[in-house]
Amino acid sequence: MPHFIIECSKNILQQRTPEEIMNVVYETADSSGIFALNDIKVRLHPYEYYRLGDQKDSFLHIFGYIMEGRSTEQKAVLSKQICTNVTALFPDISFLAVSIHELEAATYCNKALINPENSGYNRHFGL
Repeated sequence: MPHFIIECSKNILQQRTPEEIMNVVYETADSSGIFALNDIKVRLHPYEYYRLGDQKDSFLHIFGYIMEGRSTEQKAVLSKQICTNVTALFPDISFLAVSIHELEAATYCNKALINPENSGYNRHFGL
C-alpha cells in the first residue's frame, strides 16, 4: 500500500518512457513522507483504443489507492504534487488528472495479514 495506477493513451509513450512516468509518480509519493518505506507500488496501463473530445488526442489519469487515516489536506497535497510533477513531463497533454481513493482498513487484506505468525495484525509483517 499505496497503489498508483496510471492509465494513459498509448501515444504519450512516444514522448516519455513508462519508467520515466512511473518514477515521477513513485518519487513524488515517496517524498510526501506519508507512506512506509518500500510500500509504494506504481503500475502503468496504456490504452490503444479510447475516445476523447474534439481536437483532443491524449490523456493520463493516475488513480491512487491509499489506506485510510490520512487527512484531507495530506491527500490534496499529494494529488496536487503528483499532478504538478507529471504535468511538467507532458505540458501539452489534452487531459491529465489525479484522484486519491481511500481503502478501508477493516476490509483490506494482504499476504502479511493472513500469516498465522502475525498476531499483531501488522500489514507490513515479514517485509
